[in-house]
Parts: sequence; structure tokens; C-alpha cells
Amino acid sequence: MGAKSGRNKRGRGARKPAAQKTGGKGRGGSKGAQRFGLVFFGVVFIALFVVFAVAQGLGKTSIPSGDIALVTSVPSDIGHISEASYKKSLLQQEAQSGTKKAPKPTSKKGEELHTAAIGELLNKAWIFGEAEELGIELTKKEVETELAKVKKESFKTEKAFQEFLKEDHFTEEEVQERIELQLISTKIQEKITKQAPPPSEEAIKEYYEKEKATQYTKKPTRDVRVIVNENKKEVEEAQKALEADNSAASWKKVTKKYSPTTAVNGGLQKEIAEEFLTEPLKKDIFGAATGELVGPVKQEKNYLLLEVVTLHPEKVQPFSEVKSTISTQLTEEGSQKYFSEWVAVNFQQKWSQRTTCASGFQIESCSNYPASKALAKSREQYKSCYEAEPKKPATECPAAVKQNAPAVPGSVSVSKPEGERLVQRPTPGIVPKKAKGAAAAEGAAEGAAGGEASSAEEEAAVKAAEEAAAKAAAEGESGK
Repeated sequence: MGAKSGRNKRGRGARKPAAQKTGGKGRGGSKGAQRFGLVFFGVVFIALFVVFAVAQGLGKTSIPSGDIALVTSVPSDIGHISEASYKKSLLQQEAQSGTKKAPKPTSKKGEELHTAAIGELLNKAWIFGEAEELGIELTKKEVETELAKVKKESFKTEKAFQEFLKEDHFTEEEVQERIELQLISTKIQEKITKQAPPPSEEAIKEYYEKEKATQYTKKPTRDVRVIVNENKKEVEEAQKALEADNSAASWKKVTKKYSPTTAVNGGLQKEIAEEFLTEPLKKDIFGAATGELVGPVKQEKNYLLLEVVTLHPEKVQPFSEVKSTISTQLTEEGSQKYFSEWVAVNFQQKWSQRTTCASGFQIESCSNYPASKALAKSREQYKSCYEAEPKKPATECPAAVKQNAPAVPGSVSVSKPEGERLVQRPTPGIVPKKAKGAAAAEGAAEGAAGGEASSAEEEAAVKAAEEAAAKAAAEGESGK
């Protein structure tokens, strides 16, 4: 059964694998859904999400009645995302989110579920579409074997599986489709990562030199014999016995009597590293000569008697010994990076540009996602990147932009040759034409405020962006 033939067996509204959340939100919900979700939702390109906002109205595509989105360059049964499919997907999202009652569509939670329901349907079409282009197919045996494995690992009984289907609004056909998605996703990743170039000899050597002092250098260690006892007098008695006879046989006899916890090897502790010791043990062990009895040493509740037996100097592993290991590591890292870049550039961008969504169903994966929304979200997303002490630090920020503006007059000094400059704005705004006087006044106000954009300016920028998008759409229509 090929990827295409497997899909053709089902109607358009029947395939709705749930919980593939484009927005990157975590999953919750029933135990059955969680168990099943562990099998499928580890695929890298499902977790990644990139914003591709195109001016609303530009290159309009007609969406058939009854559909919420249209994905081109795929078979029609895949590309048409029906409203019935969306409603079913939304039900599944609500069940898996753990909410007892469906949230209001206008609430934050409602919007999250709305976005996730659309996103999973689009991603499904994208994955099947990509499989068609790459010539990836599945056999009936592969699907049946994986389905049996999933049911065995995730559900103790057939009854538990049926309860999952009922609670989370799935059909057995939809579960099978998710299995197909899992297998296809894995095959796509395997095929793409094979295209990653292997690490060069120079890169392997460079990594070795960079990590030689840490990963490939074994620090000095000591083999030490130890007597441990809470009673200081007994440790002193052990010391007298060992001063009279310091042989290995004597250590075995003395440890058996005075230090039962270390008696197994006659008190010998091999390759003790300095980095794992605290004072005063660190100084006593690594400052003592071989054969010298040191102690009694107080260590928390115990008293210790020590003798350094052997010194092991620092040892650096030669490049020839670790070359193969480094090559394997860099190959894996390079393949993962190559695949991640392919997801962002080739997969996400390509399929986003082929996807058009109906009004009310436009999310960031749609080519006609409004530019004004993308601008507003970008500003909110990176807001904390430009705050001195943000309440919630940003997990990522856009690339720094070098400012060419001159320093503030009077701020240049020997200790600060570049002077003081205004902070970078979160997002460069589109500023409409204004009267010279008004522009000058606004510039002075911005300088006094440290470069923070006013709410009025932000609104003007958004409005200007919308006007530009509308103009582009009109020009696109007239040019047809």
C-alpha cells in the first residue's frame, strides 16, 4: 500500500489525526491520548514552526465552499481541508487538552485549540504531499506491524484502546492514518539526513583541539589506601600498627579490624580525582608523597587515615584514538542541523506558500496570513529583547543590528569612545508621512524616552502595513 493508495481508501473528512500542535503547545488530556502521543509527536519538523507572513489578498486562491483551507500541488483528497475535518480536529484537541468544558472561541485557550486544530490538518496535508514528491511509499505490512506495536505498548487491553477512541473522538481509521504519518515522517527524515555532507578532516581536527583539554584529557589521579572510623582513638591505633608494618597484607588486617567499610580491597581506593574532593582531603591526598601516612584527618563525622600508593599523571588521548568517535558525533550533529534547516527553508516555506486559508481560519502557516498580525505578533514576541529587566526573559531574539546613529552629544569620553546610543527597536516601523513640525516633535519625544515607540506610532505602523498590503493586492489583481 503506497502513501497515496492508503489515503485514497478514506473519504476527505475521515482523516483527522489530532494533537499535532503547530503552535508548539504541550499536550495534556486523557491517559490514552498521552500514551499514543508519545509514539508519533517526536518528529522534528512537526515541532518546528516558522512564520511566513504574506500580504493579505496577494495572489488570491479560490477556496471551495465547505473548505477552510486549500493546499495546492497535492492530490485533491489531501489538499482540500474541509470544515467537517476542522470540527472533528477541534473536538480531539479539546479532549486531549484536558478541559472538561469546551472553552469560548474568543478566549486564549479557545484560540490556542483553534490554531492547533487547523495546524495539524495542514501539517498532515504537507507531510503526505512531501511524501508524494519524494517518492516515499508504505507497504500494508509496515502499517499493520507498527499499529500492532503501538497498541501493545500503549494500551494494556483492546478495551483500553476502544476507550481511548471514544474519549478522544478517534476512529480506528484515523489511528491508522496517524501511524502512516509517523512512518512517513521517519522515512522523510532518513532520506533528507542522508544528503547531509560528512564532516571534513579539518573540522574533526578543529573539534579535537578545541575539546582536547576537557573531553580528551584525563586529569591526574591517585590510588589511595583509606582507614575510616568515627572513633579517633581507633584510627590512631590503626596508624601505629601501619607505621610498624605498612605492607599490603598489614593494610588488609588493619582495615578489617578498624575500617570494615573499606576492608574489601585492604582500604585501596583507585584513581581518585582531585575535582571530586573537598578540603582538607584534596590537599592531604594530592599534597602527600607516596608511602606517607597522613592523618587522622577529620571529615564530617569520621576520622580518616590515608596513604597515597600510586600517582597517575595527566594523560591526553591522541587524535588517532578519538578521531572515529569525533567523526560519528559531528556526523550526527551535522545531519540534525541539515535536517532542521531543510525543515525551515524547504519544507515549511514551500508548503506555507502553497497553502491558502479561508477568512477566520488564517494561521501563520497560511500564505495569506495578514501582515498586520504578523507584525504585531513579532513585536510582542521580541518585546523583552529590548527591556533592561524584563519580567519574562526572551528565549530567543532577532539578530543584532549595528546602529549607525551618532552618539548622544556630550556622552563621548576616553572610557566610552562610542558614547551613548539609543537602544534598538523591536521591529522597524513603517512611518507615514507627517508634517515637519510634528515629525520633529515626535523625534524629540522619542529621544527623551530612550527610543521607545509610542502606542500611537505602533498603531500608525500597523495601519500603514495594512494599506501597503491592500495596495499590493490591488496591483496584483489589476496585473492579471
